[in-house]
Amino acid sequence: MIIAIKHLHMSLAMLSIAGFLLRSYWLLNESRWFSARLTKILPHVIDTALLGSAITLLVLYHWNPLDHAWLIAKIFALLAYIGAGIYAFRLARNKREQVLAVATAVVIIGYLLGVALTKSPSLLLI
Repeated sequence: MIIAIKHLHMSLAMLSIAGFLLRSYWLLNESRWFSARLTKILPHVIDTALLGSAITLLVLYHWNPLDHAWLIAKIFALLAYIGAGIYAFRLARNKREQVLAVATAVVIIGYLLGVALTKSPSLLLI
């Protein structure tokens, strides 16, 4: 059962990232799809399921995030990613700010994936 939840979590993470990249593309190209109702609702559904799968894994593995530096790093990186996304999609005043916020979010996504794969907040660089 743990393997199934882990695969669900990874699939939802990839779906969430793909959705972010697609919405970013629509934003930067001023597509009408960026403002579509489904575009506003579906990411919340996916991300809620992603969070639920993460919490389920914590419970099944008996992990306390405070006992694992890589989990703490993922939580802080996730908060930074959310902040960059909010800035890009809602707060940026011009195209330059949108591009910088999206680029920042993409770098954070890379870090999140690296931490998830290596189970190391330093990505094994030290």
